[in-house]
Amino acid sequence: MNDNSFLFIIELIGTFAFAVSGIRVAANKRVDLFGAYVVGLVTAIGGGTMRDLMLDVTPFWMLTPVYLVITGISLVLVIVMGKHLSRLEGTFFIFDTIGLAFFVVVGMQKSLAEDYPFWVAIIMGTFTGAFGGILRDILVNDLPLIFRKDIYASACIIGGLIYWGLDAASFNDIVCQSATAAGVILTRVAAVRFHWSLPTLKGDTGNVGNDNCKQPD
Repeated sequence: MNDNSFLFIIELIGTFAFAVSGIRVAANKRVDLFGAYVVGLVTAIGGGTMRDLMLDVTPFWMLTPVYLVITGISLVLVIVMGKHLSRLEGTFFIFDTIGLAFFVVVGMQKSLAEDYPFWVAIIMGTFTGAFGGILRDILVNDLPLIFRKDIYASACIIGGLIYWGLDAASFNDIVCQSATAAGVILTRVAAVRFHWSLPTLKGDTGNVGNDNCKQPD
């Protein structure tokens, strides 16, 4: 398997995982089928669209309908397996984490292919992984995960640094991509397991603390 084929497979899996996560969130909000499809699609393509616009290339989903089809398949899966998925503890976390990890890889690789430096690739990887989830949460009127205490964008950055380190050590692309995805997943799992979180800003005092963000009066 060559590097391009491996990257395409990662992108398809990430699309499926993010679409399912978005549709699951929409289902919890009692959104209709069309609305659920839109939320799933935006979750799956939002980050990549932002990346491609910033890199000044045609958004990836405009070149092939496969991403629209995968979102449709994800919707059917959630409809058919909805009760089983709801019984699985952490279903949303699993799919969201897989989508996040794989899209970080895709975002970095596509940025490097456009001859941008690594620091740009890490930022683009973070955008690709996190921005779809931001749009998903905005559409369903939730505070985006990236703005909560969850280790989310930080996990993307850690994955990007892993990619940079392995690439500097002359490992091939498949090793770099696999390790990056694994790094993002393990970081998020460890953050949940050991209750890691970033400090939050207290709106009433302007100090940094461990409470949830408060809206100013």
